[in-house]
Amino acid sequence: MDRRRFLAAAAFAVAAPAAWARGLGGTPIALVTADLEEHVAAVDLSSGRVVRRIAVAPGPQSIESLLGRTALVGHADEGVVTLIDGPSLRVTHVLRGFGEPRYAAASPGGRYAYLTDAARGELVTVDVARGRVVARIELGGPARHVAASPDGFAVWAALGTKAERVAVVDRGRVRTFAPPFLAHDVAFTPRGGSVWVTSGDRGAIAVYDARTLRLRRRLFAHAPPQHVTFLGELAFVASGDSGTLRVHRVRDGALVRTVRLPRGSFNVQHGWGTVFSPSLAHGTLAVVDARGRPLRRIRVARSSHDACFVAAR
Repeated sequence: MDRRRFLAAAAFAVAAPAAWARGLGGTPIALVTADLEEHVAAVDLSSGRVVRRIAVAPGPQSIESLLGRTALVGHADEGVVTLIDGPSLRVTHVLRGFGEPRYAAASPGGRYAYLTDAARGELVTVDVARGRVVARIELGGPARHVAASPDGFAVWAALGTKAERVAVVDRGRVRTFAPPFLAHDVAFTPRGGSVWVTSGDRGAIAVYDARTLRLRRRLFAHAPPQHVTFLGELAFVASGDSGTLRVHRVRDGALVRTVRLPRGSFNVQHGWGTVFSPSLAHGTLAVVDARGRPLRRIRVARSSHDACFVAAR
C-alpha cells in the first residue's frame, strides 16, 4: 500500500477501525508487552481475546508500531531490539549491540524507526526491512521518549525520565532546550504544528510550536509522569499513578472528559479508531473509543509496560 492510500485509510479508521484493518489485509490487533513473561501478547480488539503469545527475549518493555506493518520491541535491560511482522505475528529480526534501547518512533513511510539508546545517549535509525542499524547520532543525554514529525524532518527526544533538556534533531542538526519542568514524554500533534511535552516531576504539560520551539501554552495534568497520544482532534493524556486518562481538545487544550484507568496505566497509544493503555501494576489493557468512552478492559499478563497496533492476517 502506498503512503497516499495509507493516509486516506488512516482517516477512515477513526470512524470504522475494523473496515480499515480489512483494507490493510488484516485484523486489528494490539501487541502488548508481557514484561515479566518473555513474550508479547497479541490481542484481537474485536473480541478481546489473546490470540497469540509471541516468544521474545527477556524484558520486553517498549513497543512501537511502524504503520501497522511491523512492531519494534525494546528490551532495555538486555540491549536487544526485536522486530515483529504485523501480518504474520512472527519475529523477523533480533538486533543486538545496543546499550539500553528505550522507545521508538516511525518514519513517515514506515521503512525506518528512530530509536533512543539511553545508555549511549544516541538516536539510532533502524532499517526495519533489512533489520539493521543504518545511523547513530549523539543527543547529549540519556534519551528516552521520542517522537517524529509527520513529514519526517524533525525528531524530538526527552533526555531522561525526568529530563532537564529536550533534544530536537532537525535535518541532522541537534539542538536542546530546557522545558519549564523536568520532562518525560514528547508527542507531535497529528498535523505536526505543535509538540506536547509532559512532565516527570509535576502535574503539567507544555505545548510548543514545533518550528520555533516557542512555548504556546501550559496545561494542568494529573500525577507525573504522564504520557500522551492523539486521535483526530483529541489528545489523550494518561497518568498511571493517578489511574486516569484525561481527554483534551488539541486546538486549545480544553478538557473534554476524564476516564478512570487501572493504576499503573502509564503508556498510551492509538490505532484503528481506539486508544488504549496497558497497566504495569495489573497487566490489563484498557481500551477507549475515539471520544474517550470506555470500551474494554482486558487481562493480558502479570505486568504490561507498553502496547501498539498492527494488522494481522
